[in-house]
Amino acid sequence: MKNKGNKQIKPYTDASSEGYVLCEAIADYCRKTVPHYRQLELFSPEAVTAKRGDIRVVELFAGVGGFRIGLERASKRYCTVWNNQWEPSTKRQDASIVYCKRFGSEGHSNVDIATVDVSEIPDCDLLVGGFPCQDYSVATTLNRSGGIEGKKGVLWWQIYRILHDCKHQPDYLFFENVDRLLKSPATQRGRDFAIILASLSDLGYIVEWRVVNAAEYGMPQRRKRTYILGYKASSTIGQRISDPKDWLLFNGTIADALPIYINYSDKWHTFTIDGDLPTVSANFNKGVKNSPFENTGIIINRQVYSINTSAKYNGPKLTLGQILESEKNIPKEFFIDDKEIEKWEYLKSSKKIKRVNKATGYEYDYSEGSMAFPDYLNKPSRTIITGEGGNSPSRFKHIVITPSGRYRRLIPIELERLNMFPDNHTFGVSDTRRAFLMGNALVTGIVEKIGVSLIKETLEI
Repeated sequence: MKNKGNKQIKPYTDASSEGYVLCEAIADYCRKTVPHYRQLELFSPEAVTAKRGDIRVVELFAGVGGFRIGLERASKRYCTVWNNQWEPSTKRQDASIVYCKRFGSEGHSNVDIATVDVSEIPDCDLLVGGFPCQDYSVATTLNRSGGIEGKKGVLWWQIYRILHDCKHQPDYLFFENVDRLLKSPATQRGRDFAIILASLSDLGYIVEWRVVNAAEYGMPQRRKRTYILGYKASSTIGQRISDPKDWLLFNGTIADALPIYINYSDKWHTFTIDGDLPTVSANFNKGVKNSPFENTGIIINRQVYSINTSAKYNGPKLTLGQILESEKNIPKEFFIDDKEIEKWEYLKSSKKIKRVNKATGYEYDYSEGSMAFPDYLNKPSRTIITGEGGNSPSRFKHIVITPSGRYRRLIPIELERLNMFPDNHTFGVSDTRRAFLMGNALVTGIVEKIGVSLIKETLEI
């Protein structure tokens, strides 16, 4: 087993900034867990110029730049040369506005990615993006688009189109999605992920994945997401993957960034995804109750190796309480009126309610368990959702109690901290929209750790 911990990367010193910086608790965590952590002036709006040896990044479905923040915090060798962000359901493009305000408009695209010709996208070494979980089924075979057609509006097929049609495929891919991707859809468990893996394998990529709960690696939010890394088989890293099991457990990029262990009573799932993509769409795992994909795995030439793993971490840990602002800095509208507290308590309590299916008239019992009220300050927070904003009582919004005994909601800067964004990154749009943007974002600390490991891998000879 290689000890990549001895591989040295030139450290970068912290840089003072008058702008958007990490709060001290998160900055301290980064310094302790990422040896060459640097505090950027997050970030200069000057045009990006990639130099020899840099990793040119194209960021799809960019949101407010979570991938960019994590990667550029990991190393200044990551240079984002082009990015796309488009919200089809809103007239005002808040995420795009925030992105341009923080990073500049150079290389930014704010149109439907489906309308962008691949020739307009510059060559890159690393393609990244957090694409949504949708219906990935393949509708039919065609003479175009590599012989397949996915359902209209499903963004995965835009990734496929770009990789299939570009003149120079990137050596590396880095994607993020929800954890249920491995099990969707409910009617054909694992089909969607099988389509994605088979698509990338057919394009010449070795692909590994890991479902990661950020809190299990000391980060301040319990946010579980699927992280997917692809390596062109001919790339520096791709040529070094000889033992897939060893790569997943010990020597791989994600294993180096986020160590794991296995319960040796767990069994490896090894199988081949057979057939063209329409066949995979129609037949994969049909009639089987459970998905064959565990939380850790790799595919090489359509051959899958997968096993259930657990986080191995004994480092610094952040809690909700550590990232909270002082009570004196909280605007009055975020405090809960005493008259409203009973509503909040009810919504967060366990309950059983009689409900009627409007279509069939069938009556059934709807039940839900209790949630902490207020939220625990000595633990990582629950997952932020897009409905976190607004003052109306809700079961899912976070509520904390202040030292003076008052209840309040989280303010936008605290939601940014839970995703390890710099303070006030989303400033400039409404508080409700800021909460929505953080509900859609990823935990940048995970991207940072994997970004560091990827750099180390590319430096190895």
